[in-house]
Amino acid sequence: MNALPTLRQLQFFLALVQRQSFSKAAEDCLVSQSTLSSAIKELEALLETQLVDRSTRVFGLTPAGEDVARRASEIMAHVEDMRRAVADRRPLEGPFHLGVIPTIAPFLLPRAAAALEAAYPNLQLYLREDRSEALVERMASGALDAALLAFPYEAPGIDHVEIGRDAFVLAAPEGHPFAARKTVSISDLKKADILLLEDGHCLRDHAIEACKLRDPDTAATFGATSLFTLIQMVRAGLGVTLLPEMAVTEGLSETETLAILPFESSSVARTIGVAWRRGSGRGEEARAVAKTIAAVF
Repeated sequence: MNALPTLRQLQFFLALVQRQSFSKAAEDCLVSQSTLSSAIKELEALLETQLVDRSTRVFGLTPAGEDVARRASEIMAHVEDMRRAVADRRPLEGPFHLGVIPTIAPFLLPRAAAALEAAYPNLQLYLREDRSEALVERMASGALDAALLAFPYEAPGIDHVEIGRDAFVLAAPEGHPFAARKTVSISDLKKADILLLEDGHCLRDHAIEACKLRDPDTAATFGATSLFTLIQMVRAGLGVTLLPEMAVTEGLSETETLAILPFESSSVARTIGVAWRRGSGRGEEARAVAKTIAAVF
């Protein structure tokens, strides 16, 4: 009988794929770098194929490595489901891994974490901040139990429950023509220099969708890496931007040099919700988490 890869080897390999660094993957797995490297080489020997491209300084997988990563992710997700199915514990007791996107984390997470701790004192909450795509991938692999995301966001095999709507507001610099107004309309944006987050941030996509902007409207927009950078660009007079209302409420743009204007239409908003992997067995707990967070949203 041929020897088969062990779950430990697959776990190490997935950690390497996720972190794209042998040292960081070893740190996540609580082993030495040499131990993790040896396990990867043993896995390659068992499968009789090279998984990691070692010909360049930039981390990369071979075609076989990409295939193994996908299959290993599915295997580990099923193993995690099995472990949870037989675990003798009550809902929301013990470890719960919750992801959250950067445009929600600093504004809602402090109150949400406090509410969850008060409602479920035996819950061990582990938080991870990352972009939507990365969080969905971690849910698919079983590394995350649920994630606090902004919708619409299409992801196969992911269910979610909404907790509320977060309106967009427009931030303009002092002296801008918009600054003297009480509200703005979607059509006003056609005449403005719009600053948005860079590609890959769901907030950018939601802002474009909510304001019905076209590619020509956003082709020359500044691509920032964070809301804090956007605020600085607006303060410098480089244009206007759209901010989530929750960020403004929590003091992100608290300054006399900015004008914060609501939109005339209530449809200029994103939806906030809690997502989980379909069939993971965490749906009931994710809904309970969503209900608790909704109470403080």
